[in-house]
Amino acid sequence: METLVLVNLFHELALKGQNRPFFLKKAKAHVKRALKDLDVKLLGEWPMALLFRLEEAAWPEAKTRLQETLGVESFARVLRTPPDLEALKAALEKALEGQTFGSFRITAKRSDKAFPLTSPEIERALGAFVKERTGAKVQLKGAEKEFVVRILPGAALLEAERHPGPGGLPPGVSGRVVALLSGGIDSPVAAYRLMRRGAEVVLVHFHPFPLLSGASREKAKALAERLARFQHRLRLHLVPFSEVQRHIIAEAPPAYRVVLYRRYMLRIAEAIAKEEGALALCTGDSLGQVASQTLENLHAVNQAATLPVFRPLIGWDKQEIVAEAKRIGTYETSILPDEECCTLFAPKHPVTRARLEVVLQTEARLPTEELLALALKEREVLTYTFPGEKPLEGPGKEAFIMEHGPA
Repeated sequence: METLVLVNLFHELALKGQNRPFFLKKAKAHVKRALKDLDVKLLGEWPMALLFRLEEAAWPEAKTRLQETLGVESFARVLRTPPDLEALKAALEKALEGQTFGSFRITAKRSDKAFPLTSPEIERALGAFVKERTGAKVQLKGAEKEFVVRILPGAALLEAERHPGPGGLPPGVSGRVVALLSGGIDSPVAAYRLMRRGAEVVLVHFHPFPLLSGASREKAKALAERLARFQHRLRLHLVPFSEVQRHIIAEAPPAYRVVLYRRYMLRIAEAIAKEEGALALCTGDSLGQVASQTLENLHAVNQAATLPVFRPLIGWDKQEIVAEAKRIGTYETSILPDEECCTLFAPKHPVTRARLEVVLQTEARLPTEELLALALKEREVLTYTFPGEKPLEGPGKEAFIMEHGPA
């Protein structure tokens, strides 16, 4: 048995003026990629919607994917009938099976102006039919159930089952950003928030292996795999950081270690951003959440970067971040135990109001350029694609970005 699926694109795309065709082209390509291996067939295409046919058995997976496809406002299973009022009533009869609701509305969209009834007349006729069959009342605002009917040349479509999409903009329409990915809850959410605004995100994870276990690397891989479902193609740079930390521990006042760690992370991420053609960095900082995220410390850390540093969660509290992590499916991975860089040799009492002159004096004693070059040389790069493909695996020397080129 076949299923028809109507995908409605995010309404914000209609506001893009002369750039609208570019945004719509990207959004439609993103939707098609999400469904590409489910043996779907594109039946119809409108400025803000796509109609697909797929096998009934593929519907549950298609539903899951569309709920995570950025740029999708909503999507619905639809019934196709001849452009005839009696045929639409028969389709409604089928759609009503097993459903109970106290209020409803009919929304008709008549693109075929040759159809003998106007949209309000279609709504009244079909509304009377549903009211007679169910006893539910017509309610134009806040109805429990809405049936959308589209009259097209040669056919009519009835939305029998509608689901919300994530909205947002499709990947790549807002440029490229490098996001620092820790093993915690916040940074994957920050990366997702930028994806949702159309940024193509490249992930960078700093790990203490071989000084400590490789647990944080495995978490980063799992988080990247999950985030790839939203962007469909994503690169993860795994950067060894233990040698940088060893030098910082030898030279820095203990209270300043974490601030210095984070400054060097920004420098390395910025070097990767230049390779990737990215114009900004992203972190999961939330103002005042931990000692390293006080305004004074963020100022001291920022001074190490020349690119803009985006912090999408800066005004969020922990409960808001946790709720979003659960919604996008990263929370369960993020709470797994690991050993990440910023907790390695962290002082008992970290500085909360870092003085920039102390930071700069300490860094003057460090071989900064050598440390950055070493970290970049020893990194691995994995490329994740979705759906249906595995991440690039292999020794680090086989995964350098220079050898594989841009996406």
